[in-house]
Amino acid sequence: MDPPWRQQVDRFCYQYQQLETNLDYPQDEFLCLEEVQEDIYKRVFCDDVSNYGPPNRYRIKILKELLSRIESSIDDWDKYAVSDELMSTLSVLLSTPKSPEALWAQKKCYVTYHLSLLEPETQEKQIAQHPSITLFENRNLIAAGGTTGLRTWEAALQLGQYLCQNPSLVAGKRILELGTGTGYPSILCVKHLRAAHAIASDGSDDVINNLPDNLFLNNLQDSSKITPMDIKWGHALVGTEDEKWNGGQPVDIVLGADITYDQRVIPALVATLFDLFGLYPNVEVYISATERNAATFSAFLNVCNERGLSVEKLHFEVPPQSRQHGPFYDDQLAIHLCRVSNT
Repeated sequence: MDPPWRQQVDRFCYQYQQLETNLDYPQDEFLCLEEVQEDIYKRVFCDDVSNYGPPNRYRIKILKELLSRIESSIDDWDKYAVSDELMSTLSVLLSTPKSPEALWAQKKCYVTYHLSLLEPETQEKQIAQHPSITLFENRNLIAAGGTTGLRTWEAALQLGQYLCQNPSLVAGKRILELGTGTGYPSILCVKHLRAAHAIASDGSDDVINNLPDNLFLNNLQDSSKITPMDIKWGHALVGTEDEKWNGGQPVDIVLGADITYDQRVIPALVATLFDLFGLYPNVEVYISATERNAATFSAFLNVCNERGLSVEKLHFEVPPQSRQHGPFYDDQLAIHLCRVSNT
């Protein structure tokens, strides 16, 4: 049986590994316990787990707050103490030269998303570990700036949760992801949901060039089950030199997360969807769209209608952030999960 503090410590560690801004620290009655401090140290602060952990600025900020809370939680210094390992870690971090804050905000870092809807996986040593996806991304990127494909957005996390709830949608299927960005949905399908194959496509050279890093982080660097591909929306899928697109391989499912954010590219996106329906009449298309403004999403609906494509909104209940156990994302964003069909 798990100790009473387990769920709170798990939540804190998962939020930390996802580089959340506001973490839920365990209650004082647990923080003062030696076993709680040791568990937190071994899971997120010791040297053995720091290779793909958060950047030092983030680690320092969180560790300072954690130690302050631990000290405040102790009402009997003869009975309780502050972890020497945590204190030593903070000292080492503080002595490490820091990069300028402006530069740090532009740097990519390792972010781990825990998949709480999936069952723990048993590894070779028979130790159960919760499924997760680790990505190298720019966590501080804003939606309006630069290449949006260099970070994972909420729409991708929500689409991933929907697929985790409905794994049969992709199990054994061949997936095409449009606008893959960091590759989160494609990696999820291949690594955890038993998809037969995934094409992680994007029109950005920067995104395609960064995908191998994220495949490596998820032990997919040598996998034949996932293929990066350059697809520019609105361009013919079959060129003069290609008799059949994708070597004639089938596509069962098309996925897209946060690919309707720019009204200017929607006609090209819908044109590509229309072409895919022409190549694969039975293909199923699922799109997770953040409604940053009503006009942009309406434009997507209108262009689909003009091309004879119907858009069905699917029901997906987003738990409030207080009840999320990973991945964590904004429960106030208007995200539409849709199935697009060729009517």
